[in-house]
Amino acid sequence: MVIDRYALPELREIFGEQRKLELWLRIELLALEALRDAGVVPVADFERIRGAVGEVDARRAHEIEKESQHDIIAFLRSITERLGPEGRWLHYGLTSSDVLDTATAVVLRDATSAVEGELARLIEVVHRLTLQYRDTPMVGRSHGIHAEPITFGFKTAGWYAELQRDAQRLEGARQVVSVGSISGAVGTHANVSGEVERHVLSGLGLKPDPAPTQVVSRDRHAELLTTLAILGGTLERIAVEIRHLQRTEVAEAFEPFGSGQQGSSAMPHKRNPILAERVTGMARLLRADALIGLENMALWHERDISHSSTERFVFERALGVAAYATRTLADILDGLEVDADRMRANLDQSGGMVYSEALLLAMIAKGADRQAAYRLVQSAAKRAWSAETTFTDALHTDPAVAEWLSAEEIDRAMDLQHHLAGIGVTYRALDLDERG
Repeated sequence: MVIDRYALPELREIFGEQRKLELWLRIELLALEALRDAGVVPVADFERIRGAVGEVDARRAHEIEKESQHDIIAFLRSITERLGPEGRWLHYGLTSSDVLDTATAVVLRDATSAVEGELARLIEVVHRLTLQYRDTPMVGRSHGIHAEPITFGFKTAGWYAELQRDAQRLEGARQVVSVGSISGAVGTHANVSGEVERHVLSGLGLKPDPAPTQVVSRDRHAELLTTLAILGGTLERIAVEIRHLQRTEVAEAFEPFGSGQQGSSAMPHKRNPILAERVTGMARLLRADALIGLENMALWHERDISHSSTERFVFERALGVAAYATRTLADILDGLEVDADRMRANLDQSGGMVYSEALLLAMIAKGADRQAAYRLVQSAAKRAWSAETTFTDALHTDPAVAEWLSAEEIDRAMDLQHHLAGIGVTYRALDLDERG
C-alpha cells in the first residue's frame, strides 16, 4: 500500500476495496451467465440472482470475514444471505483463486496502464529537452571527472532511448499479466468448462492462462514487478544525474523550486534536490518489491497461499510508487532550470584538457608512437594542474610536441565543434535529427 503523501488518486481508485468486491461480483455473474447459456443454471434463477444482488455490501462482507477468516467466503455469504434458494448457484464450479486471480489481472492491467500514461508524459518531456538542448555544450564526465565535450541534449537523448525501452517492456508486462483463470480446483476444468472460462474472461477483456494450476502462474506477476524495478532504475539514473548537476560546485541544472518552498529548517539559503532524492528512494522500493515477486513464483504443488499476504501489499505499492515516481520525475524535468552559461564555464574550466584525446590522435596520425604521444599530452596536463602554466601554453612551448604538431594543428585538435559534430549519429539513430 502507498501512504497518502505519495498516493495518486487514480491508483487508489483502481486498488480500492469497493472496486475489488465489485470485480468479484462481476466475475461471479459472468460465470452464472455462461452457465445459464449452457443450460446448467435455470433462466429464472439467474434472473432472480441478477435482480436481487444489487451492490456489494463491503461492511457486511468484512463482518463475516472476522468470523470465517476467508475473504471470498465472506463475500459470497454477504450476497447469498440476501437471496433465496437460487443463491446456491453462486460460485458454482469455481474456486477462490478463480475469482481472486482474475480480478487481480484486471486491477494489474488497469494500474499498469496508468503507469504507462505517466511514462508517456515523461518521454514527451525528455523528447522536448533533447531537441531543445541539442547544441548546448557541456563537459562529459567519467568517474565524476571531466572527460570530453558533449551537449546536454546528447545526455538527455540517452534518457529518451532508455525510457522508450521501459515503455516497451511495460507494455509487454501488461499483456503478460492480463490473463485470468476460471478453471476450478487445481485448474483441471473438471467442474467448470472452458466455455464458461472464455465467456468470463472475454467479458473482462482478459485472455485465459493456457496452463494454470489452481492459480495463475506467478512468473507473470514477477515479470511485471521486475519490469517496474527496471523502470525505477531508469528513473533513478536520471534523478541521480540531476542531483549531481545541482551540486553547488557544478550548478548546471536545478529541479524546480517553488516561491514559497523552504530547503532547510536551519539554513535559509539551501535549495536541495529533494524531489530527485525522493525518486531515488522510490527506486529502492521498486527493487525490493521485485524480489517479492520472484519469491512468490515457487508455490507448493498446485497451490498454496504463501504469495497471498505479500500480494495484498506489493502490487498496490509497486504500481503506486512507479506511477508517483514517474510523474514526479516528469514534473522535475518539465520545470528543469538549465544554466547553459555555467555548463560552458565548467567545460572551459580545465583550459582545454578535455581535448587531450584529439591531441593524442593528431600526433599518432602524424606518425608519433602512441605511448610517447600520450606522455607528452599527459605532461602538459600535469603542468597545468599544478598551475605552473596553462594547458595550451604547455603544449605550444614544448619542443617535443612541436615535432609533431604545429600551433595551427594544436588549435584545430582543440575545436569544440569537431567534438560535437558526431552527436548527429545518436540523433539520427533515434529519429530525432531534424537536420537530415
